[in-house]
Amino acid sequence: MYQIIELDTLESVMAIVTEQEYNPQKQRYRSPYVYRGLSKASFNLTTSLQRNCKHLYTELEASILRSFTKYAITEDPTLHASVWKQMILGQHHGLPTRLLDWTYSPLTALHFAMSQNNLDKMEKNDCVIWKINIDEIHELLPKKYSAMLDEENAGIFTVEMLQKIVDNTEQYDKDMKDRAMVVIEPPSIDPRIINQYSYFSIIPSGMKDIEEFLNTYTNDSVKYVIKKELRWRIRDMLDQLNINERIVYPGLDGLSQWLARHYYVKPIPEQKENTP
Repeated sequence: MYQIIELDTLESVMAIVTEQEYNPQKQRYRSPYVYRGLSKASFNLTTSLQRNCKHLYTELEASILRSFTKYAITEDPTLHASVWKQMILGQHHGLPTRLLDWTYSPLTALHFAMSQNNLDKMEKNDCVIWKINIDEIHELLPKKYSAMLDEENAGIFTVEMLQKIVDNTEQYDKDMKDRAMVVIEPPSIDPRIINQYSYFSIIPSGMKDIEEFLNTYTNDSVKYVIKKELRWRIRDMLDQLNINERIVYPGLDGLSQWLARHYYVKPIPEQKENTP
């Protein structure tokens, strides 16, 4: 079962950033968690494929990937050889996929939670940080998947490792059913992936409700609800820490987004007239 924790002070939010635990075997402080920031508390954990294709997402996925690979092959001649590469490259460029974005950096997750297309509404709604434990998620995997992690002495999958076990979505879905999913670290194909410290969970088609999966099969998942009154305070703090659009989206697009927000003028509060 996942926890729901409301955060209404800056100190409680910053505790997320400093929750690394000491690992006596490695003699280092390392975190097993990845995070996902959502700008509205009402937003659910859903993939872009589910949002885009609704009830037909399982039927349309293969057509989307096939068409993407056909036209994107000039970007990577080896793209046809790996459905996982197709998904990662496509996700990176806005293609609807079954991948769900996560980040190893809680500060990056806070950035996305504090992002708002309409800045006038920044203080209108609470936002969310989801946290899952990679080790706990991977304990749910079928034996051949966990054996690969042990064989490679790894805590996270790469494309190459996953490709050795399964090279198609049909078998992956049969293996995972609705009770498991792989968390994968994408190759560094772009500075944005590097700067965002990106990870992806590969959602099997049988997992209709990701939050229900976390609630049923995990004990160390948390949904942090950050109160709306803190959003501008945290947003300004992140800017001082150099966590902003200019860093998260390297290039002129990110620069322009950052400058637009940096020079945004908040509305002047309406003053109530004093009545005698």
